[in-house]
Amino acid sequence: MIMKIKLIFFLAIIFLSAGLWAQDDNSTFPSDNPVIELPRNFRELFLGMSIDDLKAKLAADSYFNFRGDRDVSFLPIRNQSLVETTGSTFVRRAFFQLRDDNVFIMSFTLNTNIIDHYSVFMQFVDKYGQPSYLDPSISIWETEETRISIERPLSVRYIDKIVFNDIVSESGLIESGQTQMRQDFLNDF
Repeated sequence: MIMKIKLIFFLAIIFLSAGLWAQDDNSTFPSDNPVIELPRNFRELFLGMSIDDLKAKLAADSYFNFRGDRDVSFLPIRNQSLVETTGSTFVRRAFFQLRDDNVFIMSFTLNTNIIDHYSVFMQFVDKYGQPSYLDPSISIWETEETRISIERPLSVRYIDKIVFNDIVSESGLIESGQTQMRQDFLNDF
């Protein structure tokens, strides 16, 4: 019986001291990573670069098999275009979405026969700290201006959040206008 009391007393001391330790300065926890500036580029390819600069850099980079204007498509969305190209070695495919002739999304599908998800993920963790969001299918690092994600099986995506959020806001306005027009039409019955 005395042994049980000593054990309970000992466990209570451990739990109380753990609780007091948890109330110390929270800045020592790994989840409180300092804000690290994320890159807005992969090699010589940058978010915000013009379509002409993008084409020139893709043609000069040995990781890409860019064929020129045949790889450029114009989207039916306001002032948007898409550049799609195959890659060599590490990059299987690359997609660049542009608005007003400036890159705002870069997406690289990597060759999983040569490079693995874990290696890419650990490189990002070593350079930029823990991701701000993590689940089995995606890891996300983000700042006010940039979002970088690593998606399974193995794609790395760079997004200019300012341009992207602007597009999302515009689409909401268009959708709400269409909703109003739909309701006006229905009211005519």
